[in-house]
Amino acid sequence: MTEPRPPAPDGPPGPAAGDAPAGPPAAAPAAQGSPRPPLRALAPLHETGRFFALTAEIVRSVFRRPFQLREFIEQFWFVASVTILPAALVSIPFGAVIALQVGSLTQQLGAQSFTGGASVLAVIQQASPLIVALLIAGAGGSAICADLGSRKIREELDAMEVMGVSPIQRLVVPRVLATMLVAFLLNGMISVVGTLGGYFFNVIMQDGTPGAYLASFSALAQLPDLYISEFKALVFGFIAGVVAAHRGLNPRGGPKGVGDAVNQSVVITFLLLFFVNMIITAIYLQVVPAKGG
Repeated sequence: MTEPRPPAPDGPPGPAAGDAPAGPPAAAPAAQGSPRPPLRALAPLHETGRFFALTAEIVRSVFRRPFQLREFIEQFWFVASVTILPAALVSIPFGAVIALQVGSLTQQLGAQSFTGGASVLAVIQQASPLIVALLIAGAGGSAICADLGSRKIREELDAMEVMGVSPIQRLVVPRVLATMLVAFLLNGMISVVGTLGGYFFNVIMQDGTPGAYLASFSALAQLPDLYISEFKALVFGFIAGVVAAHRGLNPRGGPKGVGDAVNQSVVITFLLLFFVNMIITAIYLQVVPAKGG
């Protein structure tokens, strides 16, 4: 009769027969972090592409039916109501400063007879379209961006898309066209008010001659100067409306993101306005010869 074997001492269990030896533990999956640097570097290009895609969609939607006439009239009246008075008040000192500066320079050069022409051309070609665009971007554009951004975070735009209504055609197109029309009309008003302000300050404060002021204006100015001024106003109004719509349709971070989008829309519009103004002016001066040249 065999004696029972004593139990084996407790210890770590060894590998069973036929089992493969355990290998090193599998590497943990890489933690999900922030986007890779190349992706962050491409973010401005992606945003630029979305901006131009929205621009193309707005241009296409202008010719689609039905046209939102009532929305267009309401937006036109709103943008005009918040920009007419500031535009008139700003145009007077702008015209006065330009006339005083040009008058002082022409006095030093002994060419006072050209004060009127130089002042009026500066007001019509450069100052007037920029004043209009800056006011529309700061007053009307910021309101458009805030309105679209608040609709976006309340998911009103998503609900419109679910119902088959295009937010671009229903909301964006009337606003962009309204900013363009207001810019076109305000530009004419600012040109007249700024010219009259420059005339008054040159004749009253610098003892200029009214006849010489008007004669130099008629000698140097030409109709294409007015055409390019109105064309700039239309382009600047379009840029202000599209940038405001783009930032309003893409807010980030809830209500705070809407406020940030408004600030961004104004800054981006200002940068684009001066850049586009430089390009249009350079092309115009190359294409249209100076009067008498």
